[in-house]
Amino acid sequence: MIRRGLGALVGLLVRLWIHTLRVRLSAAPELEGRTEPWVLCFFHGQQFPLLAWRARRTTSVLVSLSRDGGWLAAILDALGFGVVRGSSSRGGARALAALVRRGREGHDLAFAVDGPRGPAGVAKPGAAFVAARIGGALVPMGAAVAWGRRFRRSWDGFALAYPLSRVAIVLGPPLDPRSPPEELEAAVRAAEAEAHKLLI
Repeated sequence: MIRRGLGALVGLLVRLWIHTLRVRLSAAPELEGRTEPWVLCFFHGQQFPLLAWRARRTTSVLVSLSRDGGWLAAILDALGFGVVRGSSSRGGARALAALVRRGREGHDLAFAVDGPRGPAGVAKPGAAFVAARIGGALVPMGAAVAWGRRFRRSWDGFALAYPLSRVAIVLGPPLDPRSPPEELEAAVRAAEAEAHKLLI
């Protein structure tokens, strides 16, 4: 209860922070008119800038069962995201089943595809599995921050934009769920690289 209340408070502060950011969104033309659920795929370390993305519809996010994941879940809930708790190591099967249900209900889904413990930049199969089950498309996502801090001691080197910073968010061309993991990894890296170019 306390965590949920504090999470709601932090969620309000995060919402205020998001409103200060100058966000530029670039979406691949191939996404226009696509009505199937999107399974948004990004790497750990990108999660905070990507909170600034204005979701096209309700988006459910897979969040680990760790203590840090508990705080993140409370914040995401306060921001209006759907939250599914679990990871490949704990509660994974139940979490994937819950995500499949959300996708079939019309939610978009979001995965840090190299989580929960890395290696950084190496895609796990969960996102592709869920996309195949719901008839969805894998959509690579990347973000870049013009002014902020990168926490390099964290395993994922996550980035946090300072208030008033420019943030670029890129949605790449959709991929078939049967695409090999290496193709998804390359697509997410390409989205990140394109986001950095938008800030030049």
